[in-house]
Amino acid sequence: MTLPPFRIEVPGDVLDDLRARLRATRFTDRTGAKAWQAGADPTYLRELVTYWAEDFDYRAREAELNALPHHHEQGLHFVRIAGVGPAPMPILLCHGWPSSFLEMLPLAARLADPARHGGDPADAFDVIIPSMPGFLYSDLPPEPLTRAAMARMLHTLMTETLGYDRYAAFGGDIGGAATQWLAALYPEEVIGIHLIHPPFPASFDDPPMSADEQAFVAAEEAYDELDGGYSAIMGTRPDTIAAALIDSPAGLAAWIVDKYRDWSDCHGDLESRFDRDTLLTILTLYWATGSIGTSFRQYYDWDHNTPRPAITVPTAITLSHEPCMSGIPRSIAERACTDLRHWSEPGRGGHFLALEEPALMHMELTTFFRPLRPTP
Repeated sequence: MTLPPFRIEVPGDVLDDLRARLRATRFTDRTGAKAWQAGADPTYLRELVTYWAEDFDYRAREAELNALPHHHEQGLHFVRIAGVGPAPMPILLCHGWPSSFLEMLPLAARLADPARHGGDPADAFDVIIPSMPGFLYSDLPPEPLTRAAMARMLHTLMTETLGYDRYAAFGGDIGGAATQWLAALYPEEVIGIHLIHPPFPASFDDPPMSADEQAFVAAEEAYDELDGGYSAIMGTRPDTIAAALIDSPAGLAAWIVDKYRDWSDCHGDLESRFDRDTLLTILTLYWATGSIGTSFRQYYDWDHNTPRPAITVPTAITLSHEPCMSGIPRSIAERACTDLRHWSEPGRGGHFLALEEPALMHMELTTFFRPLRPTP
């Protein structure tokens, strides 16, 4: 299907204004006794902001992005990379917060052209990477932004816009939750799903929770007490924090980079996992689109979500290596999925697993979906 192209083109005056704001940044002093103890470290933030203002070549990164086939249809921005192989399987790659479609690009290159990375062309995928609703160039729907609403938009993209009869899906965080709903709502069209965060069941009542499940839920609640401040404000007063972040690029950087460091498998060294230019490309696109506030919408609309039906399609889980997932029993996912075929705990790669470990995830997705491909 031929679709009109879409280009990422940040106006020059927007970049000029961004640099001026960065150069005028006022920095706070460290509150905690140690770096990063109380959030984004002011010393690191000053270094990042200075590089962003003086040395970061956004136009070079924009040109690299525009070498990919972008489209914008029915309110959704997406990248579509055609598979290089005899019968590519269509797959949807769904990012979470505070991420973007950029998270999936290294993985997408491997999935679309496996031979170029030492694989078998028979394992090729047609890769579709949307900006999730409310993120960057994708619109918000008029209805509350539930996981089911996201799934309906994504299913329309895959079936009506792109014309696929059946497709696979992968995701984590918000994108993983939308992927779960795709499987629950459209089991005839969804070939299978691959997740990095296991789904929870609608209820733990039948049967009652095991001791392992109780221990994990208690540990998760304890972790949320330490890490949940961002979620609490985005779920109750998103417009208040968004007003600050949309006006201050340094504030935007602090809000987002803190989570990239805290949730990734970087052992405290942020740039051991993410190069500075990648971080700043993500930040610049959030800034240029003014979408930080709309990216909060699914937090504010959380109470509109309803219990998700059981997932009956073939399911795989490659567990992310982050504190909130530590010790999660497989039985929790088995409560939510009737056909859990693959469970992997690689012990590396955190919340942004596709970006942190693209070769690992290429192997995991290829292995899981290979037997689900139609027989030639």
